[in-house]
Amino acid sequence: MANPHAGEVEIRLDGQAWCAKLTLGALAELEAELGAESMIALVERFESGGFSSRDVMAVLVAGLRGGGWPGDGAQFLRADLAGGPVAAAHLAAQLLARAFRIEGA
Repeated sequence: MANPHAGEVEIRLDGQAWCAKLTLGALAELEAELGAESMIALVERFESGGFSSRDVMAVLVAGLRGGGWPGDGAQFLRADLAGGPVAAAHLAAQLLARAFRIEGA
């Protein structure tokens, strides 16, 4: 079970629940993967609604890997994500929001 206070989000792939979290290492991989000039620029893409499906997938894969999932982007593409594309966008936004949440705010 994911702990939102620890920045975790539950993602169900092929019927199995995985705990996802954007660790510092996962964020660094994500930044490199998307060629983002900064993580703030990536967050702003989500806040403005200017994100792509590639952005969503990269955030989810980075979060899953940060949570210990042994897969990669190719495996993610073949997996059945519970909730489909709309859920994927919501989960990616939750991961980013929880990664940059400031305690007490």
